[in-house]
Amino acid sequence: MKTQTQIPKLITNGFYKEALSLYSQQHSASLPPHKFTFPPLFKVCAKLKSSIQGQILHAHLIKTGFSSEIHAATALTDMYMKLNLVSDALKVFNEMPDWNLASLNAAISGFSQNGYVREALRVFKEAVVELFRPNSVTVASVLSACESLDHGLQMHCLAIKLGVEMDVYVATSLVTIYSNFKEIAVATRVFGETPGKNIVSYNAFFTGLLNNGVPLVVLKVFKDMKECLNDEPNSVTFISVISACASLLYLQFGRQVHGLTLKIEKQSDTMIGTALVDMYLKCGCLPCAHNVFQELKGSRNILTWNTMIAGMMLNGRSEKAMELFEGLAHEGFKPDPATWNSMISGFSQLGMRFEAFKLFEKMQSTGMVPSLKCVTSVLSACADLSALKLGKETHGHVIRADLNKDESMATALISMYMKCGQPSWARSFFDQFEIKPDDPAFWNAIISGYGRNGEYESAVEIFDLMQQDKVKPNSASFVAVLSACGHAGHVDKALQIFTMMDDDFGLKPKQEHFGCMVDLLGRSGRLDEARELIRELPEPTVSVYHSLLGACWCHLNSDLGEEMAMKLQEMEPENPTPFVILSNIYAGLGRWEDVGRIRQMINDRQLTKLPGISAGIT
Repeated sequence: MKTQTQIPKLITNGFYKEALSLYSQQHSASLPPHKFTFPPLFKVCAKLKSSIQGQILHAHLIKTGFSSEIHAATALTDMYMKLNLVSDALKVFNEMPDWNLASLNAAISGFSQNGYVREALRVFKEAVVELFRPNSVTVASVLSACESLDHGLQMHCLAIKLGVEMDVYVATSLVTIYSNFKEIAVATRVFGETPGKNIVSYNAFFTGLLNNGVPLVVLKVFKDMKECLNDEPNSVTFISVISACASLLYLQFGRQVHGLTLKIEKQSDTMIGTALVDMYLKCGCLPCAHNVFQELKGSRNILTWNTMIAGMMLNGRSEKAMELFEGLAHEGFKPDPATWNSMISGFSQLGMRFEAFKLFEKMQSTGMVPSLKCVTSVLSACADLSALKLGKETHGHVIRADLNKDESMATALISMYMKCGQPSWARSFFDQFEIKPDDPAFWNAIISGYGRNGEYESAVEIFDLMQQDKVKPNSASFVAVLSACGHAGHVDKALQIFTMMDDDFGLKPKQEHFGCMVDLLGRSGRLDEARELIRELPEPTVSVYHSLLGACWCHLNSDLGEEMAMKLQEMEPENPTPFVILSNIYAGLGRWEDVGRIRQMINDRQLTKLPGISAGIT
C-alpha cells in the first residue's frame, strides 16, 4: 500500500519522470493498480508531452479492466486532447458508458484548445445544457471557443445566471474574449471587478492590452500587481512587460524589469532573453542586446537569432546582421523564412537593393519558398531602382506561387510597374480584379502612380472609380489625387475633393493637403484664395509660404509676394532666397526702386545671395 501512495506524492512534488519510473517498476513486479492509479499518470504524460508513454498506459488501463471507469476515461480524454491527438480523445470519449460534467468539460476544453470550436459548442449545447447544470469550468471552456462577441455576451449572461461570473477562471476567460474582440474597456472593467486575481488573470489582461495597442497600461498594471500579488511573475508576465517597454521605447523601465528577472533567476529563460534582446535593440541599446544574446549562448533558438538579425537591420548595422546570418550554421541552425525576410527586407529598407536581390536569389537556390513580406520587399527594391526586368521575374514567381491575388502583393506589383514607367501594365493588373480590394493602399498605388507618370486625368478617373466602389479614401489618397488635379489644372475638381475630405469622410486636412491646394490655386492665379487657405492653418510650414511666393513670382503679384517674403524671413532669418524672389518680382514689373530697396535689405541683414537666382539686381 505504501507504493500506491508514493506515485501521487511524486507527481505533487513535480517528479514526473520518477513517478512513471515507479509505476513501471510496479507493473514489472505484477503489483496490481487500482482505479485511482491511472488519472494522475495520464496528467503526467500530458505535461511531459509523451504520447508514447500515454498510449502504453492506455493499453494497461484496458488490460486491467478500468477503461470504463469514468474518472480514468476522463483523464485519458484530457491527456489525448492536450497531446493534440483529437481523434484518439474522441474515441475514448464516445466509448464512455456514461458521461459526467467533468468528462464533458474535458471534451469541450480539449476541442477548444485544438481549434475545434464548433465541436466544443456542439457538445456544450447538445450534452451539457440538456443533461447537467454547467459549472465554472464549463463556462470558462466554452468562452474560449466563442467565435463572435455575441456568443461571448451570451456566455457572460449565463455565467451571471449561474453565479460564477466572479470565478477567477471564468473572469479570466471573459477578459480574453472581450480583448480579442477589441472591447478592451469592457475587459478592463471585468478585470478590475475580479476578486482573487492570480498570475494567469494578469497575463491574460497584459496580452489583451498589448493586442489592443495600449502598452502603457501594461506597465501601470504590472506595478500594481507587484504590490498586491504574492505570486512571482512568470515567463509570460515578463515577456508581456518587456514587449510593452519595447513598444514604448522605455529603456529605463526595461532595464528595471531585466534586473527583476536576474533577481528571481529567470534570466536564462530563452523566451525572456529573446524579448530582452528585442527590447534593447528597439531602444537602440546595442551593447546591452549583445550582452544578453551572449549570455543565452547554449539556449538560443532560431527566434533569438532572428530577433538579433532584425534588430541589427533596424539599427542600420547591415554588416553585423550579415555576420550573424552567416554565423547561424555554427550553432546548428538554418535560416527560416523569417530570417531571410529580415535580411532581404532590411537591405531593401536601407537602400541596399542589389544586396537584397543577391540574397533573394540565394534564398531561392536553397529551395526556400519566399514569404509574402519577402517578395513585397524585393518588389519595392525593383521599384526604387526602376529594375523592370527583375520586377517582371519577381512577378513570375508571384504567379507561380499563386500570390498575385493577395492585396499587399497586388499593391506592391502596381507600385513597381508604375515606378518602372509602365502605367499600362499596372492598369492591366489593376483591372484583373473584378472585385477591387477595399484597402485604400491598393487604390493609392495606382492613383499616385498615374500622377508620377504624368497621366493626371487617369489618376482623377481612378479616384472617382474609388468613390463608385464605396472604398473609403485615406489621407494619402487625397494627397495623390489633389496633386494630380494640380498638375492637370482641375482647380474646381480639387476644391470639391478638398471639401469632401472633412464633409464626407471626417478627415481633417493636413499640411500636405493644404500645400497641394495652395500650389494648385497659386498656379491658376487664384492667389487670394490661396492666402485665405493658408490662414486656416494653425501653423503653416515654410514650404507652404514658399509655394505661394513662387506663384506670386509667376503672376508678378508684388503685394502678396512681399507679405510672403516677410513671413518667410521671420521663419528663416538667414535664408536670402525669399528676398531674391521678391526682387525678381519687382524686376519683372520694372520697379527698379523696389529692387534696390530689397537689395539694401539683403545687405543690411548680411544675407548672402544665391548665385543664379537673382535677376535685375546689378
